[in-house]
Amino acid sequence: VNGIEIYSMKIDSKVTSRFAHNVITSRAVNRGNMHKEVFFDVELPKTAFITNFSMTIDGVTYPGNIKEKEAAKQQYEKAVSKGQTAGLVKSSGRKTEKFTVSVNIAAGSKVTFELTYEELLKRHFGKYEMFIKVKPKQLVKDFEIEVNIFEPQGITELEAEGTFVTNDLQDVIKKTFSDKKGHISFKPTLDQQRTCANCSQSLLDGDFTVKYDVRRTTPDNLQIVNGYFVHFFAPTNLPKLPKNVIFVIDISGSMSGREIEQTREALLKILDDIKEDDYFNFILFGSDVHTWKDALIKATPENLHEAKKFVQGIDTEGMTNLYGGIMRGIDMLNAAHEGNSVPKRSASIIIMLTDGQPNVGISNTQEIQAHVKKAIEGKYTLYNLGFGYGVDYNFLEKMALENKGLARRIYPDSDSALQLQGFYDEVSNPMLVDVELNYPTNEIADLTKNTFKHFYDGSEIVVAGRFIDVNQNSLTVDVKGEGANDALSFTTQQDKEQTAKAFQEQQYIFGDFIERLWAYLTIEQLLEKRIAATGEEKENLTAEALDLSLKYKFVTPLTSMVVTKPEDYDNQAGIADKPIEGIDIFTVLLYGRSQLFSKYFSLHSAASPVSYVHATNPTWYTSVDGDPHFIISVPQKEDAICFNINENPGAVLSLINDPVTGITVNGELIGDKKENNDAKIQNTYFGKLGIANKHLDLKVMVTPENITIQNGNEKTTFSWLDSVTLQQEGLTLIINKKKNVVLSMGSSASFVIVLHQVWKKHPLHKDFLGLYTLESHNLSEQTHGLLGQFFHPIDFTILEIHPGSDPKKPDATMIVKNKELTVTRGWQKDYRRDPEHGTDIPCWFVHNNGAGLIDGVHTDYIVSSLF
Repeated sequence: VNGIEIYSMKIDSKVTSRFAHNVITSRAVNRGNMHKEVFFDVELPKTAFITNFSMTIDGVTYPGNIKEKEAAKQQYEKAVSKGQTAGLVKSSGRKTEKFTVSVNIAAGSKVTFELTYEELLKRHFGKYEMFIKVKPKQLVKDFEIEVNIFEPQGITELEAEGTFVTNDLQDVIKKTFSDKKGHISFKPTLDQQRTCANCSQSLLDGDFTVKYDVRRTTPDNLQIVNGYFVHFFAPTNLPKLPKNVIFVIDISGSMSGREIEQTREALLKILDDIKEDDYFNFILFGSDVHTWKDALIKATPENLHEAKKFVQGIDTEGMTNLYGGIMRGIDMLNAAHEGNSVPKRSASIIIMLTDGQPNVGISNTQEIQAHVKKAIEGKYTLYNLGFGYGVDYNFLEKMALENKGLARRIYPDSDSALQLQGFYDEVSNPMLVDVELNYPTNEIADLTKNTFKHFYDGSEIVVAGRFIDVNQNSLTVDVKGEGANDALSFTTQQDKEQTAKAFQEQQYIFGDFIERLWAYLTIEQLLEKRIAATGEEKENLTAEALDLSLKYKFVTPLTSMVVTKPEDYDNQAGIADKPIEGIDIFTVLLYGRSQLFSKYFSLHSAASPVSYVHATNPTWYTSVDGDPHFIISVPQKEDAICFNINENPGAVLSLINDPVTGITVNGELIGDKKENNDAKIQNTYFGKLGIANKHLDLKVMVTPENITIQNGNEKTTFSWLDSVTLQQEGLTLIINKKKNVVLSMGSSASFVIVLHQVWKKHPLHKDFLGLYTLESHNLSEQTHGLLGQFFHPIDFTILEIHPGSDPKKPDATMIVKNKELTVTRGWQKDYRRDPEHGTDIPCWFVHNNGAGLIDGVHTDYIVSSLF
């Protein structure tokens, strides 16, 4: 493709005792006659940690270095002066995150990319599942997936399937297993990869999934290697434990339409699966709380029939009294247990589904968390399902984790009902409650979590730890739990020799895998605990998780991998971070508006703009094309608000004004070369930006032609053709030739101004500027301006989504700053990743120059001059 040939791609997976070590190697050559950019673009499971990456170009290797996130950021900021691109990893899709690296290589040069990642495979519905995303984007001469599995317990079943596998390709998947070893290979020829006989398109685009299970002659399995142990617990053939389940369902206005329909559909299917020994009830919350029955009732055929009628009639109304709904559920379970109206030996579960944020009753999320934790007292498990992107996922996750459950996002799509049902299926068959695995405290240190509220059929409990005495070679474990008929209690013993005997086939095993499994599990659990922790406890958990992440070289949310590249051909270093599901960093980006990117992108040098938002979170909105001028990212909602300011060319707008630090940023609008007579509103962009620090008597003016610094009476001017790094008292300024200017004044925020150059002969458009703000938290609380007012966190609620004048863009009511506004769902193009087509970024568009969202009216922000 484009002169770059990927001639080899190999995905090599070694799985030992559920722990997967995956290496993706891709080799490419530049067949062109000039230097070209080669992309290495892979998707990996969100549950995995990257452990290594390297690039080898003509025999020289450029490694990725894993560092503490802060240290990586500093290295990255130093490298900004050489032209820097951020964010190599970003969330993509439900189960995956995308890792992308590109490098410019000379004509005839070869490059080898190698990425390693590891994960512990989880058992769901009786099988371990490993998921590999396959998408080479071109025909590859030597393409291969190879999976080797080694399980000391023995393998009982092994399957492999691909969503892209046609009948012809089915025979290409080779699969064998005997006793402890399993092997899968998939090696299609060039012709087998084609979408049709003479096509150059590749069929290989989708998910390749490997599933297997192990032999279970005992309820558990204990393995000891090199001073570490792992204990797998998954008893079979236990009688089912009755469950008491309360469904707490959000019926506020924002759930109307497809969401409530899919919820009804899922609940009807769930009612088909509820066992006769189970007890259940429904609680609905809008502005008020409604219950189906006053108490939990048994799932008899008559009651289930009546429940289905009730579910079919569920409809939406009002706001979101989440607190009222969930507390009613807890009170109902408390009453049922106190009154002995449910079986003594049973598992009690609350499943809450919401698509918004609490705004009736108690709406402070920390208060709700505290009340819920106090009311549940560890007796029940709370599962929080967040429907769509309007939820405060952090809050849902904290509250679930504090109550022995978990949070799950339900993606708004045609299969949302199946996602809801799939989650219920995972927790629908509790076998044991209050499971404890006890290890001798004088022999074991650094134990992972060893108490579990519920054990569900088809799952597995995994505990790992470190021996205090490295040479110790045996271990005795006591396991306890409460089953349907009686208490379960047994003792397991294992010694190192037994494990060694089971591990004789050494070539299948990567050395310290149990130690790495222990580290992976420990980090995962520390990060989970950290979500709900505060203060000193949070600091300690963070320090411990960071220490292990660095020691074992895992890219976790606390570490980053800095990827270096050769310095010729404008190559830029990059940074790889682990995206996280709930985000609490607030950034605002502002950009000029233009209609030109899609047509003229390849003809001008506005190279993909740099994403300068902290790479600690998935990068939010970093380029805006067409309307609007302003995009305000609201990360806790995983959403954004956008608005336009329609003013005449020549108007100067106050963007940021901080009386405490003395920093101001103003922008002057320019228009097109000639007016478009058909348009009601003329295109405008930012043609001049003035950044000043009154306390330091510093002024910096940026235009598409040059950059002028005025320090008192001294003036210095640079052009965009210069590459400059300038440091003087109170000012750091870096010019990346024809790309961007990075500017910081004193210890307050930094700014990045991006140059957009248009094709010089373009009949309409002129060059224009875009502005990013970094570290806006360093500005004071009193910061204002069209942009500055949004440096303080903002929250909003969306209600009553309904069709608008454009069938593709629904309208809704937004409650923001205690006002009700009519807003329209819009899409913005982000051209950073895909210059030709762009990526659609959704936002809620506020009409009439941001009226109701911005403080005052937009004309209040017009100022007389840039400084």
